[in-house]
Amino acid sequence: MTAGAQAMILAAGRGERMRPLTDTCPKPLLMVRGKPLMQWPMQALAREGFTRQLVNTAWLGEQIEDQIGLKSLLDGHSLLQNQEQLALTFSREGQDFGAALETAGGIVRALPQLAEGFWVVAGDVFAPDFRFSQAVADRFMASGKLGHLWLVPNPDHNPRGDFGIGPDGLALNQADVRYTFSTIGLYRRALFGPPYCDIPPGNPDGLKAPLAPLLRAAMDNQQITAELYTGPWTDVGTPERLAQLNTP
Repeated sequence: MTAGAQAMILAAGRGERMRPLTDTCPKPLLMVRGKPLMQWPMQALAREGFTRQLVNTAWLGEQIEDQIGLKSLLDGHSLLQNQEQLALTFSREGQDFGAALETAGGIVRALPQLAEGFWVVAGDVFAPDFRFSQAVADRFMASGKLGHLWLVPNPDHNPRGDFGIGPDGLALNQADVRYTFSTIGLYRRALFGPPYCDIPPGNPDGLKAPLAPLLRAAMDNQQITAELYTGPWTDVGTPERLAQLNTP
């Protein structure tokens, strides 16, 4: 039996704010500095040995699968270097349910294919220097916590931030100083089951569910840790931000 995926790349969203660019191209395939957005974290994960990766798809998902999946490898035009070393799987939310299931709904849908502990990163976030460290993943699994988040200084489009960080490294719902959730996190499967999530593993009914309520509930039980990441980071949410990244 193949071991579960060590990382999940979120690539199912419609990208409404990126229209008209995303009318014909899924946002994770938009080019940033010569590579599709989602290629950056996928390659960074693979460099650190996290080669079992799962991608969820919905909007124009067939394009993603064609360009990074088996077909691209066989046709000799893979977007990923050394793709033969990757074990890629797909969770086809659009094909199965007609639309994306939001972050928590998508993770629960993919849960039977994921490892006990796994990375999650959005395929439309640009953090070229972030290191998906095996030592950090090992430390997280040894901690017994349910999640570890990377927060970033608040960008102009999210000035109030999302979560705080306590002196003990716990993520906080309420804090005088709050930072923005980068979308990069490490999770344990138990976060996506009771008491935090009532959706059955595999999400057979295709229920949509956001991630933030699960995280906040687990934070209240001191089950989520966090750290601040100060390297380059962009939520590529608008055509203007994309253009800025591609301006020499």
